[in-house]
Amino acid sequence: MIAVILNKPEFEYDIHSLLKAFFPKQYVGVSAEQKTYQEHIDILMSIEYGADRITVLWQRHVPKTKEQGELSLEENVLPLPGRTFAADFSDKTEAKNVLKRNLYEMLSSYTGKTLPWGTLTGIRPVKIPMKFLEEGKSREEIRAYMKETYFTSEEKISLSIDIAERELALLNRIDYENGYSLYIGIPFCPTTCLYCSFTSYPLKAWASRVDTYLDALEKEIDFTAAKFASKRLNSIYIGGGTPTTLEPYQLDRLLRKIKCSFDLADCLEFTVEAGRPDSITEEKLKVLRRHGISRISINPQTMKQETLDLIGRRHTVEQTVESFRLARELGFDNINMDLIMGLPGEQLSDVRETMEQIAALKPDNLTVHSLALKRAARLNMFKEDYQDYEMVNTQEHMDVVASYAEKLGLHPYYLYRQKGMAGNLENVGYAADGMAGVYNVLIMEEKQTIMALGAGATTKFVRYPGGGEGDPLITRVENVKDVKNYLERIDEMIERKIRKMEEISWH
Repeated sequence: MIAVILNKPEFEYDIHSLLKAFFPKQYVGVSAEQKTYQEHIDILMSIEYGADRITVLWQRHVPKTKEQGELSLEENVLPLPGRTFAADFSDKTEAKNVLKRNLYEMLSSYTGKTLPWGTLTGIRPVKIPMKFLEEGKSREEIRAYMKETYFTSEEKISLSIDIAERELALLNRIDYENGYSLYIGIPFCPTTCLYCSFTSYPLKAWASRVDTYLDALEKEIDFTAAKFASKRLNSIYIGGGTPTTLEPYQLDRLLRKIKCSFDLADCLEFTVEAGRPDSITEEKLKVLRRHGISRISINPQTMKQETLDLIGRRHTVEQTVESFRLARELGFDNINMDLIMGLPGEQLSDVRETMEQIAALKPDNLTVHSLALKRAARLNMFKEDYQDYEMVNTQEHMDVVASYAEKLGLHPYYLYRQKGMAGNLENVGYAADGMAGVYNVLIMEEKQTIMALGAGATTKFVRYPGGGEGDPLITRVENVKDVKNYLERIDEMIERKIRKMEEISWH
């Protein structure tokens, strides 16, 4: 493991994220408290914050060998080159960036590695070029800033600027202050995938209570419709979980309720994440089509059957193809497909084969995820059961997907990153012209309020106190994750939103 001792709590998250990027398989502990670790410490680092400077010292602990006999611990410690550098703590952001740049150089020299995103550890790197473009900065100015400040690679800088430009073009159609978007979460799935840590519940165990869940959702819908009657609803996203685990009559019930409750005159996009091919039927697709759903997702994750079986996706490659073709026959002209890079046992050749099959279907959207293992995912909790399966994602994997996307006429339009992401890479959404996912951009750029309904959903109130000038203020309100709690406490969930709206003088 790697242990980092701080003389005071400062920048812990950034230090941890940067170390994990260089040492993805190591446990990393960062703390200003005295801690005792059970694991063997491979690298011990101390970071001392002074009045106007930072000192970083570190050492490597080499395990004893039989030949070393009874050598003392000190003789097994190898000091590594440390650093002391100036830092202006009156500007916390710049002090953090100085620390990260120095840590990056030390870690890069030690490991011989460079990171595609440099010191950037946040999940929304496109926000940086987006802000500068809004201020009128040129591509060259943005490129120089990202290179000097974050050591970002030329390739990732170009990608992020390209995406920021496309996002801006799309967001010009959005009313930030007088508009809002709606997320509705359906937390049920046919099975739980091996890599998944989202709040989802097996449908088999909850089938008898789905209608009760819809009752609770309708309460939140009624509340939202009343409170936002004077606002413009710009996009709707029904996600999960797997929304198409609902029976056709339940889907119809939910969609009727939405259409009866909200004015959709300004709604640019209505997405339903069909998701798992094993949950899709012709009758369900007809319900979606009848209600005018403009965008759906059919998500294979991979087109290699052995991998699907391993990760717990209880559907076949053939079901994916059949579901997609059926959706096309019924008239859906904006279909997204999700893929994951870095799944257990998948090689570069498997990615190429998957993309060959995807290209034959010609989706309108393609969302490519780099596998990110969260603590709650079974693939992480029981990793010893899967140690024979290598999980590899490289820039070459992402380049293969990008080349196929380009041939299909799909352009990158949104991007985000996650902790623990394979290869320290990113998730990228590609879309045909005019087919970019409005909600996806809004959730990433956080420029408009998103009312989130359902178990585990997080509402974001976005305000512009300066009359539209300057950065927005963002306030989050979370619903409880547990479905049983959500059903029992639905009135409390609504009251939470009311209290927060009053607290921030929302109108």
